[in-house]
Formats: sequence, C-alpha cells, structure tokens
Amino acid sequence: MFKFITTRPLWQNILFAVILIILLLFLFLQSLNLLTKHGDTLVIPSVTGKSYDQAKKILEDQGFDVEIQDSIYNDTAKALAVLRQFPDGESIVKVNRTVYLTINRAVPPEIEMPNLEGQTFRSVQLALKQYGLKLDDTLYETNFAKNAVIEVRYKGQRIKPGTKIAMGSGITLVLGSGLGQEELPVPDLFGKTYAEARVLLESYGLILGSIAYDGAVSDTSIAYIHTQMPTPLMPDGTVNMIRPGQSINIRLVAQRPVRAADSATVPAQQPE
Repeated sequence: MFKFITTRPLWQNILFAVILIILLLFLFLQSLNLLTKHGDTLVIPSVTGKSYDQAKKILEDQGFDVEIQDSIYNDTAKALAVLRQFPDGESIVKVNRTVYLTINRAVPPEIEMPNLEGQTFRSVQLALKQYGLKLDDTLYETNFAKNAVIEVRYKGQRIKPGTKIAMGSGITLVLGSGLGQEELPVPDLFGKTYAEARVLLESYGLILGSIAYDGAVSDTSIAYIHTQMPTPLMPDGTVNMIRPGQSINIRLVAQRPVRAADSATVPAQQPE
C-alpha cells in the first residue's frame, strides 16, 4: 500500500484522499439518517375535547404511544375528556413519539369551604374562582355593610367554613344592601328575652349589636333585656327613629326586669 502511495504523484494522492473522505462522509450521513429515521415524520392529530378512549385509539392507530400526564377537574368538561395534549395537535414529529394527555377527572375532588363571610363581594368572587366553586345566585338583606357577604348558602342552607364540599358546586351569597332609606320607630325590647329580641329585630331589618351583662347570666337565650341603646324614646319624650340595617345594643339580666313606674313610656305606634 505504501508503494502504491509513493509511486504516484503527490497531486494524485491528495485527490485520492479527498475522494475517500467524501465517500466516508457520505456513508456516515446515510447511516445516521437510517438510525434516526430522518425524514420519517407524522402530523399529530388534535384529540383535545375527545374522550380518553377515543383519543387513545386515534393516536395509537397512527403509530403514537400514549401516556396520561395529569388529571385535573373542570366542571364544564365531560368526565375523562382530554383537556390538554403535548405535543399540540397538528405538530410535526417523528414516528413512535409519545403523546402526553391531561384528562378531566371523573369524580370532582372535595375541598374545605373557605371562610367568605364578612368579605367584599369582589374578593369573594375571586375566592370562588380560586377554589373551583360557582356563583349560583345573590340575595340581598338589609345591612349597613353594603355589598359585604353576610351569609354563604349551599343547597338553600347556610354552610360553615371548613365543611367538605365538591369542587364545582354552586354557591348562593347573601349580600348587605346598605342602610334602608325608610325610617321606623326604635322597637321596645325591655323585658323580652334575647331570643325574642333577635327574631323581632330581624323582622324589622335591624341588627343585634353588642351585648353586655348585669350579674351572672348562665344562658343568654333565656336572659332578659333591661337596657337598650338607642332607646325607644328621646329624652324629650319624642319617638326615636332608626333605619333598617342599623344596630341596637342591649344589656341582659337573668331575671325578668320590672319597668319603673316613673320611667318613660314606650311609643304607642310600633312598626308593622
């Protein structure tokens, strides 16, 4: 071989070496294409929105492997529907590529009901979206805190924070409407039990404010009211007026009080 090289002119040897390098490079590229299946590509069909079984069959029939990447819950999609795929539909990929699917859970997960009462309507809207709950309806009650959430209801009943509830459930919010424009006489609560006063004030759209005690009171619900603020009458004997949504503060005693004979009488006209 060395004799073959040394007996030929230098330029022939250089030309032979160049041809040999080109030939080897060509063979290398051809083998690389064969190993990597260069040019052997497919277009991934879009299976978003289809059921998992349908999507799996479509992809496998076209030569793709299928794996479930994740499962999340979306109350607007059907159970086990494909929510996302990777690579995306219409992507051009090589054969035998694995397509990863995110599917919708068949059973909605349970969450703990967050504490939403006392917050603004806007902040509660954002919280419901964050927790995956829906706003079914809004109701209004007379309350000085306008557009604040007074109560949260589920299936018509007040739901307590921490209660287990399915994600995607519908919630009803009771909002404060602000102070009413109509004025009404302050109701006389003297001698009524705490439970009676609460029912009475709710019927007038008023709020039971702070509660104080004179002496030992073992059961608030059956304790009696002997002082309230504001009072039914002004110091000059005129009727004291109040608006729906305002509050009345009370003091309770264990025994039913007796009105003093020289105390100011209550107004004859009480709200209907």
